[in-house]
Amino acid sequence: MKLNWLHVVLTTLFMALLTLLLWNRIVITVYAGEGGVIFNRWSGTVVDKIYHEGLHVIFPWHIVLNYNLRVQERKHEFDVLSKQGLTIHIKVSIRFRPDEAMLGVLHKKIGPNYVNSVVIPEVESVIRRYFGQLNDEEIYTSKKAILEKIVNDTTTQLAEKFIILDGLIVRKIEFPKMVQTSIDEKIMQYHKYKAYEYRLEREKLEAERKVIEAKGINNYKNIISNNLTPEYLTWKGIQATLELAKSENAKVVIIGSNKNGLPIILNTNDMHNGKKTSKNDMKNSTKIIKNDMKNTKKTGE
Repeated sequence: MKLNWLHVVLTTLFMALLTLLLWNRIVITVYAGEGGVIFNRWSGTVVDKIYHEGLHVIFPWHIVLNYNLRVQERKHEFDVLSKQGLTIHIKVSIRFRPDEAMLGVLHKKIGPNYVNSVVIPEVESVIRRYFGQLNDEEIYTSKKAILEKIVNDTTTQLAEKFIILDGLIVRKIEFPKMVQTSIDEKIMQYHKYKAYEYRLEREKLEAERKVIEAKGINNYKNIISNNLTPEYLTWKGIQATLELAKSENAKVVIIGSNKNGLPIILNTNDMHNGKKTSKNDMKNSTKIIKNDMKNTKKTGE
């Protein structure tokens, strides 16, 4: 009985000591945003099972490698050649993450260094292919359209390597200084040309507007001149006289000499202020009014 008890105690101590020694090999932690891939020393990489976040117990002969499943960013810059053989320096920002469902296959076929062995080379390859088909001006003026094609092709290429592309940003495209100046000058001249075209079109429309306005004024004058009869002018003169007569200032009213003559109203404020209106002033005023009436009649005729 004592021997059995001693055997149990020794076995327990041995197992505890063994567990303590192998703790780091049998208990593993998968941290937040990570996924664990199992490598079996006897059968190789397990591609159909992934350890998710948390604490896990494994066999001592298993090895678990943790992969970052979050979106990662890698900035990269390199040189490419255009269709004309011009060297262009490009700076890009790549956002990507491994395909969680295919994490085991990624580990088996590519490995943990997939960023340098797959992501960056694939991005460079697609950009070099597209930029090599375009000349300098097309690259400079069609950045958005080119980027869309590059993103689509890169997404397809990386998906075949079990990597998801979340974004590809071309941060900067640097041309040689002389080429950059030449392209800027050409673009500026093009926009000046377009501005001149716009001005010519505007002036043409303004000329058409003035012709239409002149025709309208001419029609208006013809209509008015046909309606300016002597009776109408006399009636307008009477209305004007009535409006003047409503004023509170003192006035001298001179009745016209003939039947069509209109009254002439002279302000007598100057007389009240100690000044007298001379006969010459009255004659001059009468002449001016008569001349105005004659001119009005001639215009109506």
